[in-house]
Amino acid sequence: MTSSASKNPIPVGFFRILEYESTLMDAATAMVLEETGFKINPGTKVLVKPNMVTSRNQLACTHPNVILSVCRYLIDCGARVTVADSPSYGSAAQVAKSIELTSGLSKLGLKAKTLGRPVSLNLSFGKEIGISRDALESDIILNLPKLKAHCQFRMTGAVKNMFGCVVGFRKAFAHTRFGENPGQMEKMIIEVTRAMPLGFNVMDGVYAMHEDGPINGKPFALNLLAASPSPWALDTSIYMLLGLSPKKLLLWREGIRQQIPGCDPSEIKYTVEPPDNFDTKNFKIPGELSPMEFEPVRLVKGRIKSLMSMFKR
Repeated sequence: MTSSASKNPIPVGFFRILEYESTLMDAATAMVLEETGFKINPGTKVLVKPNMVTSRNQLACTHPNVILSVCRYLIDCGARVTVADSPSYGSAAQVAKSIELTSGLSKLGLKAKTLGRPVSLNLSFGKEIGISRDALESDIILNLPKLKAHCQFRMTGAVKNMFGCVVGFRKAFAHTRFGENPGQMEKMIIEVTRAMPLGFNVMDGVYAMHEDGPINGKPFALNLLAASPSPWALDTSIYMLLGLSPKKLLLWREGIRQQIPGCDPSEIKYTVEPPDNFDTKNFKIPGELSPMEFEPVRLVKGRIKSLMSMFKR
């Protein structure tokens, strides 16, 4: 640990909440934000970026009540709020409807939008990827990841959720373009995250997804709402909570290799509740991982599904 890390620890706030429908959700959201240093000026353009990966399984997405609590907090602060993501299939509006988010947003004068207008991001290993100008033109992004096991990354959280700022089908195609070269997917995700005006992170771990993922896992009652200004520190705190190591998590290992602040557990300060308050002993993660690259047949099928869902709007 460096001396700068000890002098300037990165705050992570863990708060225990039993159910999404709890009347404490708004208060819990305000607490984890404020206790980890979140501040915002009236008029700030904020992109609220949940995980809205699919309409097939609500558990795979950030829960509507977490999204709505964050939006209410931001609106009360005078922020100009947009809720948007780039789902794997279909539009954000379709996913929002399937997870019962639409009516809650409507009451706040909001709609779920699909991130678009791709602009090229040049990557350090000589390739490029199309990221959303909608996201780039926000003053800040408030990142709302879902805590999930993942069949290719083993675990995903705040950093991986920013992959959703890659526009549309480019996400699936990235697996084919980069997946066969070890380390390129991890580097790409890190570089996409660093390119964004990422301001803060609130993680939905109330009912996390374990055993499998990112879509077909099972619920695990972790009862955790967490926040941090750093996606790296937030993810590292979760990895430590689950007793994991960089040997099993290539995205974490790449962050450590690049010496990204927050990837070292010694840099973290817990500001609300201690990690010991959360029971993870039966949380199961994938053992053998699936290949990172998508097979051409899967890629074509995915593209067909995406196009068909667009015609259903």
